[in-house]
Amino acid sequence: MIGAQRANRRRIAILVVSLCFGGLVLFVGYQGVQTLRLLTRIERDRDQWQRPSEILQQLNVTEGSVVVDLGSGAGYFALKLSPMVGTARMVVAEDIRRESLAFLWIRRFLGNARNVRVVHGEPNDPRLPPIRVDAVLIANTYHELSQPKPILNALFHAMTSGGRLVIVDRRPRADGALSRQTATGHHELSPDVVVREIRQEGFEAVSREDQFIDRPEDDDVWWLLVARKP
Repeated sequence: MIGAQRANRRRIAILVVSLCFGGLVLFVGYQGVQTLRLLTRIERDRDQWQRPSEILQQLNVTEGSVVVDLGSGAGYFALKLSPMVGTARMVVAEDIRRESLAFLWIRRFLGNARNVRVVHGEPNDPRLPPIRVDAVLIANTYHELSQPKPILNALFHAMTSGGRLVIVDRRPRADGALSRQTATGHHELSPDVVVREIRQEGFEAVSREDQFIDRPEDDDVWWLLVARKP
């Protein structure tokens, strides 16, 4: 009798745990689907104002290129680059945020973008695979680099001669010079600072557009900088 009661209690406990676990899985799955839908809506909006085709054109990417999307997030640019480089080559999508990379993994699978290699980097090391890189894109991320010198150094040594580095970011809203730390806290950075930093690591500035994107409704002005490895 006692043994039967214990067995029943165990079965009830297992059932309760299973129901809780199942509910948690359903909740997480639902949240994941909602996030993917939100990403799709946000990216459709970005398509209208961020001029992605023109940014990608500056990379000089052709079929067979290896491209790094540094600070890829959930893959807005990486997934656009995937068909451009061809199935035989690679898009390295690097970020330090695991959650963003998790959604990129899902989107990569759903979109059959097998040539997108997802890399979890560190603040001072992008942890690039040992392969020669033809182009690097840093979009809306450079201002977040707390240690740009080792990152730029790693990119420089990974890139082929003549490889392009394209950087897109927000210009400071306030007039006058801001410290790098202050500007970074505002999620913006002067292109003058970036030009100085990339030159210190051996890159050559090719072109620069200080008012590449102007969004008066959000008080946002974005600049575009194109550089190359000699």
